[in-house]
Amino acid sequence: MATVLSGTSGALYYKPAGTSGTFKAADVTIGSDSINVGTFLNFKPGDEVSIGTGTGGSPVLPAGLTATCFIKDYVPGTGAATFSASAGGTILDLTDVGTDGSTPFTIAFKDFQAVANVRSWNFEITRDEIDVTSIGGTLGQSAPFRTFISGFADGTGSAEVYFTDDDTGISARLIEDVTQRNQVGATFKLYMDAVVSGTPAAINDAASRSIQMEAVLTSASFSVTPDDAQAISINFRPTAAPTFDFGKS
Repeated sequence: MATVLSGTSGALYYKPAGTSGTFKAADVTIGSDSINVGTFLNFKPGDEVSIGTGTGGSPVLPAGLTATCFIKDYVPGTGAATFSASAGGTILDLTDVGTDGSTPFTIAFKDFQAVANVRSWNFEITRDEIDVTSIGGTLGQSAPFRTFISGFADGTGSAEVYFTDDDTGISARLIEDVTQRNQVGATFKLYMDAVVSGTPAAINDAASRSIQMEAVLTSASFSVTPDDAQAISINFRPTAAPTFDFGKS
């Protein structure tokens, strides 16, 4: 007999909006140890990022830049980013511009971050109904029924997040990302059954159940009621088919 799960082990993890970009060798400036990764993105100092070499040809990352590093500084208006080997560390010294492949280098927020103070989340999937009823059926005593087939799928989701006095965490960033113009990179991982193990403790995805999706954030609803905790409802919808991981090993 199957065991019914409660929501006590649920969790919401998130990658911020506007944290995916590309660059070429020509975007590297050795004199300032900076790279133009794209204007008006949403990188913040301390963000851990993954740098990819792209594909085709023989691409080589700029010397001094590593495949995993941290944003030291980012200027949205110019797109210039500098990097460090650790959060808040010294700027990485770039000594050459690298070698382009047939596709650009990539930069993206590395790991999902746990959104604290989430009261609840929900996600709904719907399908269009296409009426394919045809005429010419045999008449009888009962009225004929229409015939339908399934059409495109769509989804909507929301999360209720408690508002706190800490404006540096991923929770505040999720709320603020509703106004981010470029939302490429926004990704949700919704856990129904989050199993934590290891040292340091982390979610064991092989033993957990989750739904993952790239998404756009569509609204944030603020409300204040005296003597109640302040909660903000964040609404989102997937931009591609979600990935369902309901199996456990």
